[in-house]
Amino acid sequence: MASHGELEVEIVAADHFVWSGAARTVNARTANGQIGILPGHAPILAILEAGELSVEPVNGERLVVGVDGGFFSVDSNRVVIVADNAKVGGSVTPESV
Repeated sequence: MASHGELEVEIVAADHFVWSGAARTVNARTANGQIGILPGHAPILAILEAGELSVEPVNGERLVVGVDGGFFSVDSNRVVIVADNAKVGGSVTPESV
């Protein structure tokens, strides 16, 4: 569980778990453009566009996840990302899923 001043992030794909943990920031591309989420962000529900999203974990190196659509929500420092398909480390193509 993330402490005060951190985000609690969970990333899942339609058929598998991708990643969860405490993070400082989350960046993603939405139907309305690029968005960055920091602790204390206002609640939001957005459509996720195909591309890469990045997470800066509290411990560890920056995580890049390729997604091909879905949605994400932010509420009370909890970020939930549900992607149709997702792959840690790169883009999602029909050959890689």
